[in-house]
Amino acid sequence: MSELVQVNMREAKSQLSRLAERAWQGDKVVIAKAGKPYLYLLPHVETPRARKPGRLKGKIRMSAHFDKTPEDIIAGFEGSL
Repeated sequence: MSELVQVNMREAKSQLSRLAERAWQGDKVVIAKAGKPYLYLLPHVETPRARKPGRLKGKIRMSAHFDKTPEDIIAGFEGSL
C-alpha cells in the first residue's frame, strides 16, 4: 500500500534521492510550498511507441483456409455441443 509523504521545499532539496526512491517504490510524494501542496514527485514511465501500420508487411503469412472454421468449434462457441 502506498503512503502519502508531504515535505516542504527545503526538505525536498536536501532529501531528493530518498524521496525519489520512495516515489519509485509507489509512495505518493507531495512537495509543499508555504504549507500547501505544490508538486507531485512521480517516477518516469516509458510512453509506448506510436503504432506504425504496415510495419510487419510481408512478414506474416496466413493459411489459405484461415477463414474456414470447423463445425465442432463453431458448435462449441454457440453452445450446441
